[in-house]
Amino acid sequence: MSKLKIYAGTSHPELAAAIAKELKTSVSPMLVKRFACGEVYAKAEETVRGDDVFVVQTCTANVNEDLMELFVILDSLKRSFAGSIHVVMPHYGYARQDRVATPREPISAKLMADLISAAGADHVITMALHSDQEQGFFNFPVDNANPNRLFADYFKAKNLKDLVVVSPDAGGAKDAKIFADLLGATLAIIHKQRPEHNKSEVTHVVGDVDGKTCLLYDDMIDTGGSVCAAVEVLMKSGANPDVYLGASHAVFSDPAIERLSKAGFKEVVVTDSIPLGDKTFEGLKVLSIAPLFARVISAVHEGKSVTDAFI
Repeated sequence: MSKLKIYAGTSHPELAAAIAKELKTSVSPMLVKRFACGEVYAKAEETVRGDDVFVVQTCTANVNEDLMELFVILDSLKRSFAGSIHVVMPHYGYARQDRVATPREPISAKLMADLISAAGADHVITMALHSDQEQGFFNFPVDNANPNRLFADYFKAKNLKDLVVVSPDAGGAKDAKIFADLLGATLAIIHKQRPEHNKSEVTHVVGDVDGKTCLLYDDMIDTGGSVCAAVEVLMKSGANPDVYLGASHAVFSDPAIERLSKAGFKEVVVTDSIPLGDKTFEGLKVLSIAPLFARVISAVHEGKSVTDAFI
């Protein structure tokens, strides 16, 4: 069997180290730097010939830099005869641009898939894609890990009474229903409209939340406008004041931190798919995805099933 090696770009070295630790190995040395003009340079500092290589590079607020760095890393590994090259990208950048919603729009999520492929990747491991259909944008296998069980285990331990899982929009209702079933909870849906990017208008709640403990559940929190507006609607609908929020990807673009810290959530629970740095506030809980991704990487390397990571 070829040798397993973990490499990391500069977007989330802490996560790469945590994944490597779960796999009882270490991150292999990779030189990544910028020339004076800003161009990216990258190369593995030891041979990768014939190796099974996993590159950990998520997408942060510096998404364009993160992706360009990834492309250069992949090209360097491809030209160094790596046996197989797997991209480990917990947060897939440009995922929301997955269709032509209005005339003349790009499908940027497909463009990113093409560029990752052209750069030399053979496989992508990601988590909670904005839409499952995006796996079809790639011309090679995609493992789209699901964090539902990670969140379910966390919230089950709280033993919350009269729990309702609330989807912030109709698009997330299917996944919210699966999550609600894991918790043995009921489902409610927030009806909203988007007049423009990063703006939403919440109108009403579909489902019974009166006197219930509500858990808003979404794939990501960007500016926080939708979920904070949802809290107000839930309160007006008679929900228990202790409202929880769970989301896979903490993008936290301004003014998300200010909004979330003032919205009155009992707790906001996210994963470390994106490094938070100083983006924190009281009531924020971060769950590690390192064990989940280590399990998928190990199974891929050993040629075993990873079905349990998708449920």
